[in-house]
Amino acid sequence: MLRKIRIASAAVVFVLLTLLFLDFTGTLHLYFYWLTKVQLVPAILAHNMALFAILALFTLLLGRVYCSVICPLGVMQDCVSNISGRRGGGQKGRFGFSKARSKLRYGMLALSIIAFVAHVNIIISLLDPYAGYGRIAANLLAPLYRAGNNLLSWFAETLNSYALYPTDVWIKSWVSLGIAAATLAATGILAWRDGRTYCNTICPVGTILGLISRFSIFRPALDAEKCTRCGLCEKGCKASCIDSANMTIDLSRCVTCFNCIESCNFKAMRYAPALREKRSKQPIAASGEADDKGGVSRRNVLAIAWAMAVTETVKAPLLQVDGGLAEIKDKKIPVRKVPIVPPGAQSLPNMNRHCSACQLCVSSCPNSVLRPSSKLTMLMQPEMSFERGYCRPECNECGEVCPTNAIGSFTRAEKTAISIGYAVFVKENCIVTRDNVQCKSCERHCPTEAITLVDRDPGVENSLKIPAINNEKCNGCGACEYYCPARPFSAIFLEGRKTHSSI
Repeated sequence: MLRKIRIASAAVVFVLLTLLFLDFTGTLHLYFYWLTKVQLVPAILAHNMALFAILALFTLLLGRVYCSVICPLGVMQDCVSNISGRRGGGQKGRFGFSKARSKLRYGMLALSIIAFVAHVNIIISLLDPYAGYGRIAANLLAPLYRAGNNLLSWFAETLNSYALYPTDVWIKSWVSLGIAAATLAATGILAWRDGRTYCNTICPVGTILGLISRFSIFRPALDAEKCTRCGLCEKGCKASCIDSANMTIDLSRCVTCFNCIESCNFKAMRYAPALREKRSKQPIAASGEADDKGGVSRRNVLAIAWAMAVTETVKAPLLQVDGGLAEIKDKKIPVRKVPIVPPGAQSLPNMNRHCSACQLCVSSCPNSVLRPSSKLTMLMQPEMSFERGYCRPECNECGEVCPTNAIGSFTRAEKTAISIGYAVFVKENCIVTRDNVQCKSCERHCPTEAITLVDRDPGVENSLKIPAINNEKCNGCGACEYYCPARPFSAIFLEGRKTHSSI
């Protein structure tokens, strides 16, 4: 029964989290966005110490249930492992006990802590299991989901039904796509071959929770009087943490999946409070994997678990213009000295410190403005560009879905007064200069009236007009760049502000 409850709960959480990255309408975000905020690394990056404490206490009570139910990358690995087991004729006899790779586990944890201290979020982004799965969903699954939606909407339209509508399908970043594919390949291959190897050797979240779970109150345990040492529990353990010959369990690697309980034919394996068990009938406890090799005490475990959190706390569719049969060239992205980040980000340093690069904001942006950065300084984190749309004043979706507060929440009224960038006019690109044709597009579409038209040739009667920009009024929404008809580069483009200001 415990295993069935765990599988059902994991399936619901996994499906909902996946749909959050696929849903381009924003409907599911209204009800289930909280699932992203209960992930461990986003909680630490958001300085949500209360949630971190709750997750730690939850693990201290029940073991690593987080890894089996809440973590989407862990559940994905279970799915891959189960498929592999079925292809091999079933799960029985598939796994076996293996010694913990302690140097690798704690080395990766130490690397993660150093990265937190130094604010090297590239490492955190690559190791965070939630962000890793988010990039898989956003870069690999979302395009397929949207393509399927477009196919259904076309079919519905042929039946004169407009209940569905098509959406853009495009690759936002080839670098991010490649990293997502590599993450899927690495975790998928390990899960296919050996179950939860990734979770117990590389993932720093698994190591932190593993240290706490060694002292969990509820834990799997063997009844020495009933156990026949048949090894079925060991062969069904996807964490490879049960040594049936010596009757020990490495609780730091156990992910509380309850496979061992179901595998046992003699009811010798149970999940019970450790405090109620007699020592004479409790041969299984923490295997000593950590104690024997370094004396990890309860105090040290708590210190390591809290170190990361405390250290972090203190320290559009393409523009269509009239042109008959003339070719409309695609716009090119201008070279920006300072990347543009969303209004709630406050500044580039704030974004770099808090963003886990899960890309939920990128997949949720209804205006096709956000995309993963390919710059090394903010690799895979969101930045804004305006070839397909602009940041509309009525939209605050990115601030609503961000689980780390890298993009803080903001109201629609507050957004119009936040300046995230400023406009730059390139006279040589303007069609007024290049084609000697009057254009008023930038002035007409500027929502803050930061652009006015002035004489191109002062003193000349009936002079053509060119834009003059008042950057004290510009909020960096990108409407001028998006609507500018100049190709391949707009005559007006946006530069970002390192620190956002008010207008």
